[in-house]
Amino acid sequence: MAQRVMSPQDVQEAYVQKKDRLVNAIDSTKSILENIRVFNREEWVVRYPQLSDKSDKKRPSGRRSLSFADDPLSETEVVLKQDTTHSISLSTVDENAPSESSEQSLSSDFHVLRLDLKLGINGSTSTSAASLVSQLEKASIANLLDERIANSLAHVDKLRLRVEDTSSKVLVTGDLNAGKSTFVNALLRREVMPVDQQPCTTAFCEVHDAAENDGVEEVHVISEGATYDIKDSSTYTRASLEALEDIVGDHDNDTPQPQRMLKIYLSDTRTPSESLLNNGVVDISLIDAPGLNRDSVKTTAVFARQEEIDVVVFVVSAENHFTLSARDFLTTASKEKAYLFIVVNKFDGIKNKEKCKRLVLQQIKELSPRTYEDSEDLVHFVDSAQALQPFTANPAFDDLESSLRSFVLVKRSKSKLGPVMTYLNNLLCDIELLAGANKIVAEKELEQAKKELEEVKPVLEKMKKGREGLEEKLEGVEEEGVEEAAMKAKTIIAQALDRVGEGKLGVSSLTLPSYPGLLNVLDYAREVRRTLLASLDLAVKQAEDEARVTTSGGVDKIKALAEEYLPVGVERNRRVFMPEAMFSAVRKGNGKDKKSMIKRRHSGQHTTIVAGGLAGLGIGLAQRPELLETTFLDLFDVHHQFSLHFGDHSSKALVKANSDDEETPITALSLLSVGLGTLTMVGGQSFGARGLIEGIVRISDVWSNETAKKWIAPVLGAVTIGGIVYLVLELPNSVPRTVGRRVRAQVLAAAAEKEGEGELEFVDGHVGRIGKETRKVLRLASWDLKSRFNNALEERAGEVKEKEDTEKRAGRAQEWFGEVGEKTRGVRGWLVVDEESGEGELEVLQV
Repeated sequence: MAQRVMSPQDVQEAYVQKKDRLVNAIDSTKSILENIRVFNREEWVVRYPQLSDKSDKKRPSGRRSLSFADDPLSETEVVLKQDTTHSISLSTVDENAPSESSEQSLSSDFHVLRLDLKLGINGSTSTSAASLVSQLEKASIANLLDERIANSLAHVDKLRLRVEDTSSKVLVTGDLNAGKSTFVNALLRREVMPVDQQPCTTAFCEVHDAAENDGVEEVHVISEGATYDIKDSSTYTRASLEALEDIVGDHDNDTPQPQRMLKIYLSDTRTPSESLLNNGVVDISLIDAPGLNRDSVKTTAVFARQEEIDVVVFVVSAENHFTLSARDFLTTASKEKAYLFIVVNKFDGIKNKEKCKRLVLQQIKELSPRTYEDSEDLVHFVDSAQALQPFTANPAFDDLESSLRSFVLVKRSKSKLGPVMTYLNNLLCDIELLAGANKIVAEKELEQAKKELEEVKPVLEKMKKGREGLEEKLEGVEEEGVEEAAMKAKTIIAQALDRVGEGKLGVSSLTLPSYPGLLNVLDYAREVRRTLLASLDLAVKQAEDEARVTTSGGVDKIKALAEEYLPVGVERNRRVFMPEAMFSAVRKGNGKDKKSMIKRRHSGQHTTIVAGGLAGLGIGLAQRPELLETTFLDLFDVHHQFSLHFGDHSSKALVKANSDDEETPITALSLLSVGLGTLTMVGGQSFGARGLIEGIVRISDVWSNETAKKWIAPVLGAVTIGGIVYLVLELPNSVPRTVGRRVRAQVLAAAAEKEGEGELEFVDGHVGRIGKETRKVLRLASWDLKSRFNNALEERAGEVKEKEDTEKRAGRAQEWFGEVGEKTRGVRGWLVVDEESGEGELEVLQV
């Protein structure tokens, strides 16, 4: 670019304009960083991306593999490119889009926000930092990133102070015995700084124009721990220039010295066009620093001071080139300061000067590429000691001084503002990569959340709509099962009870005992009673078995409803229904509930299961002593016959009802009873007191009649023969009927005495008990299904809410990171324009 002549005022005005724009860029960058920290803490865990450029011939240029430190195995192919405004964009690869080639080589790593982890002794690493970071959790990485952003914010504040500072600080540093102090003396054209073959500078010596100290040349030794203020004499101690050598000298190397800070004020009588301190444009301070490789404490102090330095002048010995300490310092400094001023000292003593230049420039190219590109102005090969010789021409040093003046004064946008712009550009580049990568993550999470919502939300809606239907069907299964079990139980038990009342067995699986003869008729009656009672027990058990079958069917229906209404992935009820556990009561052992009974059953312990459960209705009828007791009435039920033939209509109706409207069989005993009844009825009148008297009178008349006397003996004989015939032929058939009637009556009487409901309570009591047991089992199964359904419903509702929150959060993050990227590109656009506008050579018009 052609040179343009400008006055110092023009140069200063252009500098001020660029400085103001840079301050705005600093404030915008700080605002972006603070917003990222808040967003990271409150709304979104910012992910730390890793970009790798895998060697693949088929992979188009510009494509990278994007992964994250907390999830290194998940990779996404992205395109990393830079447009005409130097803005970096990161986007996922569209497989259908044509491949674009890019000749620009963009960094795939962070510059400022890099997370470096070092382990081991002296910071040695046993593995790469990326592999160490990948072992951390997402939140831990976010915390590390937050700390790194906090450090960047603190550094940005220092940069702002440096930009606002109207003066320029030039740090002169390098390795031991590289000739730093000699170089400073050559710039000042007087031997002020002490020079020795041994290391002698142990303090930071900051040289200022004496005009800042009212024209007085002196040394201010800053008090330890004090903040220097030239107007406050308590913050420093005055000393003469002659005492400087003793102040900065370190004659006792074995005794550690405190890091001292010195302010040196010198007068330069040269014209502003020749002097660096008295330049007429800006206040300049030269800082002579201790050698880098003297000790770790002083080296660290030099590294820390470079943050507040505008221009770094690095002095390297032409004999030793760049040591390890020099390389570390230049690598750190080049992250912020793209341009460094390199002085290769003691060059006159080198024989093969071209080789020396080639080797030094090659090393500079590796350490600071931008400095190498401008090496003609920024890299100088001189001998500072020769420049101090009076009346000796030294064009190489004169050229160095002119370039340094131009770099510090005329090109202040490059020397003072350039490092800040470089740091901001690197920081904003990192923010763009961070925002772009997290925007991709947000897009993927948003897409995944929408996809999962499309799968989960219909399931939730279906479950909400099906809840009432499920409850109605479960209630229907329960009621249907209870009704069916109750109807079967009522039919079985009522029929069995009626059959027993007729002297028949309640169930067909048993047989009545055979008649043993007249002599054992009581034993016969007892066995008949036991068998009839046992048949009732079996009838109750049969009703329970039918209820078990019905309940099993109901449980199966509930399982079918579970398959119909429970969504995929919800665990079904794995418990196996055991019908035999219903109506079970432990007669022996210490069982407290059915579960313990079932466990003992499987473990082989002895238990006795009886029909009737725990309701007190028909519990082991054939084993109850009060029902097995046999009396003479089991053979001749006189009371029944008397009530049947002589009772009133209500009694006859009750007997008829108890016999279920069946006619009473005609037997010899009944005929005898009828005959006796007829004898007690005279003239069609009922048996009463008058009839009794009349009957006695008539019987006496009969006894007085001779004809009647003749018939008495035959009649008595006939009665006797009839009784014998009855005992021999009719008794085996009438005993089961008689016992059956009595058993039925006793069972009903027992139930009536217990509940006051008679037959209704005995039959309906069993029906209610069986229905209750059936309902309990079906209800437990229904409750289990309802519980699983409700839990699944709550889980799906929570899952839907979580996905909706994720969708909302991811959508917000996608939009927010997009805005951050736009803001960052805008700020970087200002920096790029300022950087490009300051690349031209400007020549100051000499006044």
